[in-house]
Amino acid sequence: MGIFIWLLVVVVLIVWLTVRLKLHPFLALLFGAIAMGFLAQLEVAILVGSLAEGFGGTLRSIGIVIAAGTIIGEYLDRSGGARVLANKILDTVGEKNSPLSMSLTGYIVSIPVFCDSGFIVLSALNKAIAKRAKISLAVLAVALASGLYATHVFVPPTPGPLAAAATLGADIGWVLILGLIVSVPVMIAALVWATRFCKNYEIDFELSDAAESKKINPPSFTIALTPILSPILLIALKSIAELPAAPFGEGFLFSTFVFFGDPIIALLTGVILAFFMVKGGRKKIQNQWLEEALKKAGIIILITGAGGAFGAVLRETDLGDFAAQFAEIGGLGVLIPFLIAAFLKSAQGSSTVAIITAAAITAPLLEPLGFDSTLGTALVVLAIGAGSLTVSHVNDSYFWVVAKFSEMDTPTALKTHTVATLIMGITGLITIQILAWILV
Repeated sequence: MGIFIWLLVVVVLIVWLTVRLKLHPFLALLFGAIAMGFLAQLEVAILVGSLAEGFGGTLRSIGIVIAAGTIIGEYLDRSGGARVLANKILDTVGEKNSPLSMSLTGYIVSIPVFCDSGFIVLSALNKAIAKRAKISLAVLAVALASGLYATHVFVPPTPGPLAAAATLGADIGWVLILGLIVSVPVMIAALVWATRFCKNYEIDFELSDAAESKKINPPSFTIALTPILSPILLIALKSIAELPAAPFGEGFLFSTFVFFGDPIIALLTGVILAFFMVKGGRKKIQNQWLEEALKKAGIIILITGAGGAFGAVLRETDLGDFAAQFAEIGGLGVLIPFLIAAFLKSAQGSSTVAIITAAAITAPLLEPLGFDSTLGTALVVLAIGAGSLTVSHVNDSYFWVVAKFSEMDTPTALKTHTVATLIMGITGLITIQILAWILV
C-alpha cells in the first residue's frame, strides 16, 4: 500500500509542476521519475538505468514515427493539402457531422495502426476541419483520439489484445467479434463527451498561409490523401500477412509486406509521397518546411521519451505485486481484471504494457472468477483492455501526442482527453459486464 501512496504523491507532483509552475513536461516527468525511484528505495544503478532504458526504449519504438508523421502533417498544412481534404470531407458529410466523421476515421484507422501514429498523421487534417467548420479543435481532437483509442485496446491485430489473448488462451476470433461490439458504445460515449462538453474549450492555433500564396497551388484531393492512406494500407497489409493463415505465403511477397508495413518504413514512405504535394519541386520551400517539422517533432519526441523513462522506473517498483492483491477481492467478476489493468495503466502510462502485465496477473484467476470458458476468457481480455483506457494522463505518451499535436496546454488536455478516457473505460466495463451476464 505504501508504494501506491507514493505513486499518488508523485503523480500529484508532476501535475502540480506542469499546471501550476508551468514547468516543461519533459523536466516534470524526469523529476517525477527520479522522485519515485528514491521514494521506492530503488538502487541508484537501477534507477539511472531505468531512466536511460525507458527513454531510449520508448524512442526506439516511436521516435522516427513521430518525426515522419510530423513531416507529413507539416506538408499537409503548408501545401494546402489539409484544406483540400477538409473541404472534401465537409462537403460529403456536412460540417455538423465532422466530429463523428473524425471519430469513425480514427476507429477504422487504429485497427491496424498504433493510435499514436494515426493521430500524428491525421492531426493536420483535424486542424483544417476545425478552422473550416468553426468547431473547437478540442472537440475534434478528443473525437479523433477516442476513436483511435477505442479499437486500439479492444480489436486485434493491435498488439495489446493479441498479447492478452495469447497469455490467457483466449480465442482471437471471439476477442475480435466481441471487441468490435464493445468498442462501439465506448466510442459513442467519448463522442458525446467531445461534442457536448469539450466545445467549451477554445484552442488558439493558426494554419500556414503558404498554400494561399500565388507561388504555391494546393495539391489535388488524391495527391493530398495518398501520404495519409499509404502508411495505413501498408501497415494493414503487414498485419494481414502475419495472420496465422499466412494469406500471402512465406516467400518474397510476405517479406515485402512485412518490410514496407513496419510503422517506420510505412511512414517514411508517406514522407516521400508528401514531397509530391509541392508542385514544381520548390526545394527551398520544401527544406524550410522540413526544418520546421523537425523542430516541432523534437519537442514531442523529448516529452514522449521522458514519459517512457517515468514508466520504466515505475515498472522497477512493487506496483505489480500490489496490483495482484486485487485478486483477493471476491465476487466482482470482470471488475477485478479491469481494476488491475486500470491501476497499471494509470501508474506507468502504456496501454499495451498495462494489458500485457494485467493479463499475466489475471491468468491464474480465470477459474476462480468463473471466466475460464471460451466467451468468458474473451471477455476478460476486453475487461483488461477497458482498464488500459483508464486513464490517459501525464505519464502516457499518447496523452502528450494528443496534447501537443492539438496545441493544448496541459490543464486543457487533462480536462478533455483524460476525462474522455475515464468515460471510455467505465463505459467499456459496463458493456462487458452486461455481456458477461448474458453470455457467461
